[in-house]
Amino acid sequence: MVIGGRDLTEPRLDPSGRWLAFVSRLGSSTAIMLVDLDAEEAVERVLVAQPPPAAGRGRGGGCFDWCPDGAAIVFAGRDGSLWHQPVPGGRVHRLVEGTVERPISAPTVAPTGAFVAFVVDQAEVWTIGLGADDGPGRRLDGGLHEFCLDPSFAPCGTTVAYQAWSPPDMPWDGAVVVTVDLPTGDRTVADLADGAWQQPGFAPDGAGVAVHDGDGLLQVRWGDRPVVPEERWEHAEPTWGAGQRSYAVSPDGERVGIARNEDGFGRLIAVDVASGTLESVARGVHGALSWSGDRLAALRSGARTPTQIVVYDTTTWQRRTIAVGPVAGWDSVDLVEPELVEATAADGATLHGRLYRPPNGDGRLLCWIHGGPTSQWPVDFVPRLALWIDRGWNLLLPDHRGSTGHGRRYQQALHGGWGQLDVEDTATLLAATQAGGAGDPATTVVVGGSAGGMTVLGLVTGAHAKLVAGGIAAYPVTDLVELAERSHRYEAHYTDTLVAPRAPGDPVLRQRSLTAHAARVARPLLMLHGTEDPVVPFEGTVEFAGAARSAGADVELHLFDGEGHGFTDPANQRREDEVMAAFLARVTGGPAVTDGPG
Repeated sequence: MVIGGRDLTEPRLDPSGRWLAFVSRLGSSTAIMLVDLDAEEAVERVLVAQPPPAAGRGRGGGCFDWCPDGAAIVFAGRDGSLWHQPVPGGRVHRLVEGTVERPISAPTVAPTGAFVAFVVDQAEVWTIGLGADDGPGRRLDGGLHEFCLDPSFAPCGTTVAYQAWSPPDMPWDGAVVVTVDLPTGDRTVADLADGAWQQPGFAPDGAGVAVHDGDGLLQVRWGDRPVVPEERWEHAEPTWGAGQRSYAVSPDGERVGIARNEDGFGRLIAVDVASGTLESVARGVHGALSWSGDRLAALRSGARTPTQIVVYDTTTWQRRTIAVGPVAGWDSVDLVEPELVEATAADGATLHGRLYRPPNGDGRLLCWIHGGPTSQWPVDFVPRLALWIDRGWNLLLPDHRGSTGHGRRYQQALHGGWGQLDVEDTATLLAATQAGGAGDPATTVVVGGSAGGMTVLGLVTGAHAKLVAGGIAAYPVTDLVELAERSHRYEAHYTDTLVAPRAPGDPVLRQRSLTAHAARVARPLLMLHGTEDPVVPFEGTVEFAGAARSAGADVELHLFDGEGHGFTDPANQRREDEVMAAFLARVTGGPAVTDGPG
């Protein structure tokens, strides 16, 4: 049940609201599916599977867009090229040839249907005519920024806006919105002294709509004002890729649908633009919003709601489920909602987290740290987490500072402190959870992948190792120097803000790297890594494990041939679960479960 199922992304309504297209990924196969919502029964049909579409992940996207007449879509292929596909079917043809090394993404078609804008290698914004004799295309960004994402056309069809940033900033640190007037080529840049933009778009009347955290919270802005002033909740997630759509403007421009984050819980709200009054539509983590006609489509998920694509009737807000991602059977599992956890840090800051307590719990506790570290585990459906909850583990999901969902100040607080503050905050939340009776050090294991794996290593090598019986670090960041020099282009400058700016001979990255502290491993440790990881080089994990073992530490190391940053092969996913189960049984004295839930 955990390793089966499919991933669903990017539901998008055509301009009339009749047709719904979405991306489906099952294993290594991807397809764009099509549903006629006016039909008596919503039946999925494959619109395009060859060439394979370049699927986004989760509530992201950037794979395709509708043409304004609804007669075709334009999509990015896994081969890096841009393709045109008629609807409801017909011969696909290539618009722009790209490459895997410099892939095309985030296509958006002009309201006139004359042009499509797209991004090349997350660095260049181009337009090209959709006519047969429209020429080779035109670059819009002028090389002003190292990264560009998510172009959007104004209703007039002659203005394009896109998100952009340059190192040392990451997109959540200082992204701007660049607007280009196509007839003249003139560019204007919307910048913030302390804040970052994302998801630039336009209302039907041409007003600019976007998300930024210039007032401290990521919220939807209409022009220069918030659509709904909120004192606590955020309206978006960090920009980890193209195509996030956490808001959607109604076709008449009178309302905005917003996916609101409520301390990790989700809620879809509808806001009246003129008055600012809001209506609560539905609980659940929503994303990938699309509004056409009297319908709003979204991805919806929750702790007890397997990820689904839903369509709301915006006149009544009645919900209709169109597609479900996870395999059947989860409805019979006793899934639980988490409770909020708070703790006070040594400096007085309030820390946040969520705790799952299964009805069959036996007192053991997994503290599972999200990656990023600029991220969060919201209360959505994660089959792998549900598996361990079903096996009786209490599950703590800590939001150490640097996490998102609690405002810009909370997220930016990790600057200069990665590898230290995240460890301290996680230990504080963990100690508070144990004090509340959800576990004790002898039956607590800390788990994390990528940046979360680095926090795990910080816990088992430091003064807080006494809080846990062991640690599990998957594809962890161990060597910050290697990360800065060899990581994927997107993450290559991550350490510039989170640890220290690069400077010749600066020892901070080396000193903060966990490899330098491998001899201090004080608890049993399980390490997992793929040999083809493009983000975090696996050699660092091998070096760390070797150094720790040489110092007498109990370290298991498992390498997964051919896997990248996370394991996608079902056989490897099963192997990962089995070695984790055996390790947990060994270090906590619990039962060894290796064959599914129960």
